[in-house]
Amino acid sequence: MSEGTGAAEAVEFARLLRELKDRSGLSYGTLAKRLHTSTSTLHRYCSGTALPSEYAATERFARVCRATPDELVELHRSWILADAARRRRADRAQEPAPVPPAPTPEPEPEPAQDTPAGVEPVVRTVTEPAPPRRRRHALIACAAAVVVLAVAVAVARPTIWGGGGGGKTGHSAAGTTETTDLAAPPEPSPPAPAVSAAETTAAPSPTSTPTPTPTPPVDAPAPLTVGIRPYVYADPCSQHFLVNKAPAQVGPPAGERDAQRWAASNGAVSSDEQQVALTVQGTGADTVVLEALHVRITAKGAPLAWNDYSMGVGCGGGVDTKSFDIDLDRGSPVITLHGGQRDFPYKVSKSDPEVFYVTVHTKAHDVRWDLTLDWSSGERRGTVRVDNGGTPFRTSADVNRPGYDYPLGGNEWIKRTVG
Repeated sequence: MSEGTGAAEAVEFARLLRELKDRSGLSYGTLAKRLHTSTSTLHRYCSGTALPSEYAATERFARVCRATPDELVELHRSWILADAARRRRADRAQEPAPVPPAPTPEPEPEPAQDTPAGVEPVVRTVTEPAPPRRRRHALIACAAAVVVLAVAVAVARPTIWGGGGGGKTGHSAAGTTETTDLAAPPEPSPPAPAVSAAETTAAPSPTSTPTPTPTPPVDAPAPLTVGIRPYVYADPCSQHFLVNKAPAQVGPPAGERDAQRWAASNGAVSSDEQQVALTVQGTGADTVVLEALHVRITAKGAPLAWNDYSMGVGCGGGVDTKSFDIDLDRGSPVITLHGGQRDFPYKVSKSDPEVFYVTVHTKAHDVRWDLTLDWSSGERRGTVRVDNGGTPFRTSADVNRPGYDYPLGGNEWIKRTVG
């Protein structure tokens, strides 16, 4: 559970929950018992002060309240937007506060110089500028002093000149200083290279040439993400797994939230039927068109001779969800529409995701399969592979295999009776 939502997306999500609860006529206490949670938690969900950390809890709430297939899809979309807003606020809260610039230290006053004993301090006064004639004599005297000093240096320290005529640059014998031959006239600067008319007109004007639109690299990531829930429970009784273990070696059943972990730890495979949820969302401002969804069979064999374990008992009738339906027993399986599901294409963006349910079933095979989703955005096109974390999904028929249930309040698996 996530506390402190407060965003507009969370307020809208809470409104949908309240509508479902009010229409169902069930109290918070009754719902809490059916969902195995606390009354206060449900109240926070419906008031918008808390947001479920995973959608599975929301879907169970909606199904108990008898939500329609359209309402389930709308509720899922609303939860995705509220959860994204919560994550953005959490990221901003973790950003370090800007550090103010350090104040510029004021220059320290120069220390006063001590006046030697017996010497009166000199008082600096501003005098009027000397007449132009006197100033000209002073400049001539300074220039003469510079020439005398330069000649004295040249006589006292002979230099080693580099080759060439004209203005020369010399280096001392130690190679650490440079002097200039004051008596040599400076070389004239070389003329600037001529620029032809062709060269002058060839340079494009920076304001006349439009900036080309950058083309994404060939290996740029697809502009969409696909979130996967590999085991969707219409209700706990709807989900069965085949496990190649004796009942004493299998732990208690798992809810939808822990189904993937439970299946991985037991090497479990969905029995007879499997429903997968795909949450497709754009990653940028551009709209992404979802063109088509395809199924691919990677392997098919005889059904597994394993034990069947149910994830729940004593459930009521489930809600018929809009979905894409696939019969894995067909020679070339195709995707069909079920429960009023609309066919492709669809459009998604960062603020407008879509949720798709895909239901597969088999009565005669052990099948490994995955999906591919075709997309386009502007000039770009591509295909996204949809699988179970890098491996194909797997669904096997239950052909008269021993079945086991885990009664409510029990502590062991009980063999299911037939008839």
